Amino acid sequence: MNLTFRNLSRDDFDAVIALATQVHGEGYVDSQALEQWFKQGIQQQINASYVALNDNSLIGYRITFSAGQWQIDDWCSPQLWGIEPQKVCYFKCNTLAEGFRGQGIGPKLLSLSIHAAQKQGALAGIAHLWKQSPGNSAVNYFSKCGARYINTHLSKWNADCQTGYICTLCGDDCHCDAQEMLIEFAID
Repeated sequence: MNLTFRNLSRDDFDAVIALATQVHGEGYVDSQALEQWFKQGIQQQINASYVALNDNSLIGYRITFSAGQWQIDDWCSPQLWGIEPQKVCYFKCNTLAEGFRGQGIGPKLLSLSIHAAQKQGALAGIAHLWKQSPGNSAVNYFSKCGARYINTHLSKWNADCQTGYICTLCGDDCHCDAQEMLIEFAID
């Protein structure tokens, strides 16, 4: 395996959309949304989103929104974070091709994003983990990376079905739950 990691660029968009569709389902992200996500991850000329490549083929990505550059919505519980919300980045998604899971690539992408978010001034990061992932692997992985449980949000992605999202498990009426989790960053 010839793995490399680098910041997400616009040249990666087609491969990211293809992998997202394969893993998360049709309509998870399109080029317009990905452009917005890309911009939300850059602050002070530091990009907090990364891709993993194997022999120059994209096999994974981590999208991270910079602190202060994402909308805290009804699916967030900032009163439970214990950290000023404007100092919290948002880990939008971490996605790996099936044959590359369980090999430490996800934690490496997360570590790179955390380091960049810290440089941007973030003190912590929040995520909504897919509880219905096979074997609850998303929550297990994030827990192993030091995250603590905040809250559970039932049927979090159901509203996305109204705009074209088709869940790989539920189809066009998603009832998958999200586990809100927070990672506090170590002070360098």
